[in-house]
Amino acid sequence: MASHRRPKQPSRARVTVLTTAAAAAVAISSQAANAAPSEKPSKDEVKAKVDKLYEQAEQATEKYNGAKEKQEKLQKEISTIQDNVARGQEELNELRDAMGLAAAAQYRTGSIDSSLQLFLSSNPDDYLDKASTADQLSAQQVDQLKKIQEKQRELAQQRAEAADKLKDLSSTRTELGKKKKEVQGKLAEAQKLLNSLTAAEKAALAAEEARASRSSADRVDLGNTSAASGRAAAAFSAAQSKLGSPYVYGATGPSSFDCSGLTSWAYAQAGVSIPRTSEAQSSIGTRIYSQSDLQVGDLVFFFNDLHHVGLYAGNGQIIHAPRTGTVVRYESMNTIGGPFMWGVRV
Repeated sequence: MASHRRPKQPSRARVTVLTTAAAAAVAISSQAANAAPSEKPSKDEVKAKVDKLYEQAEQATEKYNGAKEKQEKLQKEISTIQDNVARGQEELNELRDAMGLAAAAQYRTGSIDSSLQLFLSSNPDDYLDKASTADQLSAQQVDQLKKIQEKQRELAQQRAEAADKLKDLSSTRTELGKKKKEVQGKLAEAQKLLNSLTAAEKAALAAEEARASRSSADRVDLGNTSAASGRAAAAFSAAQSKLGSPYVYGATGPSSFDCSGLTSWAYAQAGVSIPRTSEAQSSIGTRIYSQSDLQVGDLVFFFNDLHHVGLYAGNGQIIHAPRTGTVVRYESMNTIGGPFMWGVRV
């Protein structure tokens, strides 16, 4: 006989769970349907973000320049110390050879001094501290041993100094690598943003930059402000000769520049050596806090951390290497993007 069992009914708990899950699914679907699609940033928004990244890259560039300058300075100092150590070692060997010859001469006559015997078999650093020993030496031998001691101490100090500088060089190289990576990271991030633009948007941005550079060269009014000095005039003239040269981080000319690379190169053409970085340049010469007191060729510094520098060109304009993607050009001090801090008259 066929079974006529009633089908098993789902439990109340199971019905509740299924109902809740279904409601959640409907809610999520409804939210997804009603949610506005994420909007692609506009050209102007991308440009603003890119400009900010370029500013951060320039900050890192100046730190990179400082580490690079320190590395080069340490390398020169270490090389000089090592050369001095090598020469000092030769002098020490000559002094020891002379003492050895004196001992050999005494040995041949059978009257070798006991003090010389001790010298030849041990380090004489503390030898002259013993009065009895000093009494046994001739005045000439005492003088020779003193010279040897002094030379040994000098070499020990120089070797210790070289060792310290080598440690400093190692940490500086590490810092240099980090700053270089930071700069490259900011530039890569900016490039990624630019790559998100359409071909037409990229062309529009490029046209804007081109117009800014052309107008700075063709229509800028520099007024009639005089140069601060002959060397300032020469530096300004040198910078003018590089209008249109591209900005490249870490570059000091003659075909490309970063901001402090341009100013240090320009003054070098005027026969004046100034520091490599903008922060270091801000600490030389005579400070000028009022824009109205600036003269052509004065160094001008921007942003609270002084990471940007240019040369005053007159009538509120500067000549500078702005940032990646631009060229050396004139620009109003009001459009730099950061506050004017002070000027420096070299």
